[in-house]
Amino acid sequence: MPPMRKVWIVAVATLLLTCQARAETQGPYGIGRVATPAEIAGWNIDIGRDGSGLPPGSGTVSHGREVFEQQCIACHGDKGQGGVGDKLVGGQGTLPTANPVRTVGSYWPYAPTLFDYIRRAMPQNAPQSLSNDDVYAVSAYILNLNDLLPADATLDAKTLAAIKMPNRNGFGVDPRPDVKNPACMSGC
Repeated sequence: MPPMRKVWIVAVATLLLTCQARAETQGPYGIGRVATPAEIAGWNIDIGRDGSGLPPGSGTVSHGREVFEQQCIACHGDKGQGGVGDKLVGGQGTLPTANPVRTVGSYWPYAPTLFDYIRRAMPQNAPQSLSNDDVYAVSAYILNLNDLLPADATLDAKTLAAIKMPNRNGFGVDPRPDVKNPACMSGC
């Protein structure tokens, strides 16, 4: 075997062994790393439909109006009527009609999920930038616009979890035989 070919075979074998060793230390695809506990905690912010996981803090409807005007009005309109972003207000009683209007007040079954969504995704240009107090306040304002919270109300974990949304019982178990996820009815 010519010497140059031997050098080439050794080089290729070394490269393959190096790549395999790297892939074994980084996982099946050879990329990434294990997330640190701090990184996981930063994203482990989900809120249960019953309000479990809601953080400390509170917000008033009036403060929510101020935050909404600064952060939300450009997409959702001055009274949540929609625009570039979804309509947030109205639609009560339209779900069983030919033209349902799905808004926070007509479609969402659980009030704590409003806090969860706003905290995770809004404002769209800077998700997770609002303080917990600001998220409670914006949630209070949106619920007030939907006539689900009085104008002088203060929203916190306890009061938010206690709100009964109009469509709370509007969702049911999926009857298709191929669906393996039964609805959670107790101990969820």
